[in-house]
Formats: sequence, C-alpha cells, structure tokens
Amino acid sequence: MQTVASILWRRLDAPGHDACRLERNASAWQLDGAAVFRTEGGRIAQLHYRVRCDLLWHTQWGTVRGWLGESAIDLSITRDARGHWKLNDEAVSDMSHCVDLDLGFTPATNLLQLRRLNLAAGESADAPAAWVDIEDGGLSELMQRYERRSDSTYAYQAKRFDYAEVLGVTADGFVSDYPRLWRAED
Repeated sequence: MQTVASILWRRLDAPGHDACRLERNASAWQLDGAAVFRTEGGRIAQLHYRVRCDLLWHTQWGTVRGWLGESAIDLSITRDARGHWKLNDEAVSDMSHCVDLDLGFTPATNLLQLRRLNLAAGESADAPAAWVDIEDGGLSELMQRYERRSDSTYAYQAKRFDYAEVLGVTADGFVSDYPRLWRAED
C-alpha cells in the first residue's frame, strides 16, 4: 500500500483525537487509523481501525480493534460481492442496499461515501451505510444524504441523529470540519 494522504482530527464534543491515512495499491483503497477519545458516558476508548474498498469505493471489509472502558473491542465486518454483510462472521440481514461502511466513532469513513458518490456541485444523493455502533458492537443502517455545495463543502444529513450541517472537505476527500464533532488539526 502507498500512502495517498493523511489527517489528524481533534474531537470537539469531548476530549479526543483521531489520525488516519488513505492508502492505495493496484486493486484497492484503504483507510488506516487510530482514535482515542472519551465517550459521552465518560468511558475512555482507544481504537485502531482499517477499512478496505475496491477501486470503485465499494466496501469490502473493515476491522476495529482496541478497547472501550473495561471492554475489549475486536470487530470484523465484511461485505461480499452480492452485498451481504457479516459482523464477526454472523450475517446481518436487510442491509444489502448499503454499499459503505460507516464507523460511528470517526469522521474518516465519510471519505468513502464522498469518493464513491463523486458528486458535482449542486448534485445530491442518499448514501445509506452499514453503521458500526461501538457502544453496543452492532451493525445497522444509517441513512445519510450528501449535497455537494462547492469544491470543499457538502451539506450532510443523518436524520437518525438529528444532525444536519455543512461539512468542510479537503482536496483528498477527508472531512476537515465536522461541525460540533471533529475538526482537522493544522
């Protein structure tokens, strides 16, 4: 894998940081990162994550390893060629329409949707994702909507969390400003 870009974020709603790099080889794209933060409930987390996509930005697999409070975290998420998802080798039903993996604790995985959608200014699209809830270790659907406003901004909405903001984005596709949640460090 060759590193294409990297970023360091500071969490805004609680103490924390996240560092991630985007990598590529002849057959795949990959995000490789680590996040340390305090949850709303006060537990401290240290998580290493990796997400692999094909060259068209379709998620193939992801891993999350580390700890959350007293609990060890070891998640393996896969998506086969027919779109079927598995979490730790257990099938997850009714999610074959989700192409993207969204790790709920990091802004890194928004890059996957933005790159795959490749929207022009003024275009918008729904991007339902397989969302990892690190608190309960589950995988469920997260309905998201993106509208490209300019070269560096997207209107983003996740109704499930009553979240609607304009995201700032780097030229590489990383979210640089995730209002109220994350901001890239200089």
